[in-house]
Amino acid sequence: AKLVTWMRKQSGTTDLRALLYMDEVAGYVPPSAMPPTKKPIMTLMKQARAFGVGVVLSTQNPVDVDYKALSNAGTWMIGRLQTDRDKQRLLDGMSAAAGGVDVNVIGDTISGLGKREFVLRRASKDHPEVMTTRWAMSYLRGPLTRDQIQGLMAGQTGAGTAPGAPSMPAPTGAPVTAAPSVGPYATAASARIISDQAPAAAGLGADETSVMPQVADGTPIRWVDAASPWLTSVGGDSHGTRLEPAIVARVRLRYDDPKADLVSDGEYEAVIFPLPAEIDASRAVAVDYDDRDLGTTAPAGAVYRLGDAPLDVKTTFARVERDLVDYLVRSQTMEIPVNRDLKLFGRPGEAADAFGLRCQVAARDASDKDTAALRDKYAAKVKTVQDQLQAAHDRVDILKTEHRGRRGEEIIGAAGSILGSLLGGRKRSAGGILGSLGGLMGKHQRASTTGERLDTVEGKVQSLENDLHDLEDQATQEVAAIEQAWTAKAGNITSNPVTLERTDVSVAQLVLAWVPVP
Repeated sequence: AKLVTWMRKQSGTTDLRALLYMDEVAGYVPPSAMPPTKKPIMTLMKQARAFGVGVVLSTQNPVDVDYKALSNAGTWMIGRLQTDRDKQRLLDGMSAAAGGVDVNVIGDTISGLGKREFVLRRASKDHPEVMTTRWAMSYLRGPLTRDQIQGLMAGQTGAGTAPGAPSMPAPTGAPVTAAPSVGPYATAASARIISDQAPAAAGLGADETSVMPQVADGTPIRWVDAASPWLTSVGGDSHGTRLEPAIVARVRLRYDDPKADLVSDGEYEAVIFPLPAEIDASRAVAVDYDDRDLGTTAPAGAVYRLGDAPLDVKTTFARVERDLVDYLVRSQTMEIPVNRDLKLFGRPGEAADAFGLRCQVAARDASDKDTAALRDKYAAKVKTVQDQLQAAHDRVDILKTEHRGRRGEEIIGAAGSILGSLLGGRKRSAGGILGSLGGLMGKHQRASTTGERLDTVEGKVQSLENDLHDLEDQATQEVAAIEQAWTAKAGNITSNPVTLERTDVSVAQLVLAWVPVP
């Protein structure tokens, strides 16, 4: 705020009068909140150039900086970024600062950066440049204890003490060491150098140190929050005052089975703790952790226990990643229900009852289809029998009518012939009467023949009716057999294992995390 006030009292100039440099500026210019520092920094970014004031801001997480501040930057030096969100926030700010910039080209350039390489974007240049910095050893290791400060400053009290500042004599027996130059970035190696040079802090055991042990370059480092719900399940202690190393991993899994038409993505999160000299990935404890459980800053007064695992070797973590993939390929299998008769497969997360109901519906549909085919098969047979039966009934009716007629003729003829001869006025001989009886016997014979044919046709009717009943019984039995067969198939549910291949497993996150222990 004082710089802004001073700046506004100056006249405009093209010369550089002052330079403001802020490292780790993320918390001072957040994208949404409004801390007291945000407004003056935003004012400097917008107006300071006209008054000869340069502003240099540095951060490891562009996503935590308001893009309006980024858009006012004229010169950009961009190193390797850890997340796509950081890169996208940077490209958004750069696009707002210069509408003609090809953010896709810059994004590809950033993704391909090596160690100590930076993308240089200047306002006067249309295309970005790649620059490489010299290798430098930095000894910055964060806050020092009083004993460490005294050891580093022993013999140099007058050289580097500000006027009026109290001097700190070196403790008896402390080694006299020249203070190393301090750069803007700290490395694990430099932290160990200072630790070896400084006297041991009071109250620490032989296997403990107040300085974090060296960790292989490029390995993300985190500190487990004491409030993490899974802490005790891996062997940690929320009230612990010491820190021991662990490996926390997040692995993406893809279960793929073309026969089951299945592609299912999942995640496996686990903690390997403690870490012996030979780290066994199969000892990983599955947990459900959140990124908020892993802090990026060490707790105050952190004390680290030295272990046997070679944390300073990059191949240690590469081997853990490889072994973890092998372990998951061997051990992680997704079991889904399958009905091979119906060619149905379950889905991840589908309840057994739901899959069983799906099988019943499919079996019922198949049963209905088979029953429809059976109906077509019996329709022709039934129609043939029904047509024959109808013809037989018609023939019976005709023969019954004919038989009644002939029977009537026979009775009437008999009465007319015999009785007439006997009762008639004219005398007839016995031979004549018997002759009339012979005619009567002919009529009787014809009536008997008609009756016999009627009996035959009626027998045929009964036979056809029996055939129709037999067809009905057969159809009933076959329908019941179809229903029974498909019901059995619906209940024939087994388990189908879906295994992983190495190409289905990818480690998304592998960090060294410090776990609080008693």
